[in-house]
Amino acid sequence: MVDGNDVVCRCEEVLREEILRAIKSGARDLDSVKRMTRAGMGMCQGRTCSVLIRNMLHEALQLPKGELPSVTVRPPVRLIPSRAFLEAQKEQNMK
Repeated sequence: MVDGNDVVCRCEEVLREEILRAIKSGARDLDSVKRMTRAGMGMCQGRTCSVLIRNMLHEALQLPKGELPSVTVRPPVRLIPSRAFLEAQKEQNMK
């Protein structure tokens, strides 16, 4: 059974009702849903939830799935400590 409290994006803990609310507020593609709800911005970068969101957009807007543009994917940016580079260089020198 589908419920509004179902989690669609596990990484960002975005619920089905939040995505439906974003669609009612004007979201017409995956990127606009992503901006309005953060769905797809977690560690998996939407690999898990983008299909579910695409299906929700398809049902709500009655658009063919082929007309829905794909989501913009950006790798997560993380700070890398300087020592990690030094350790990697030491490992390279040992080979």
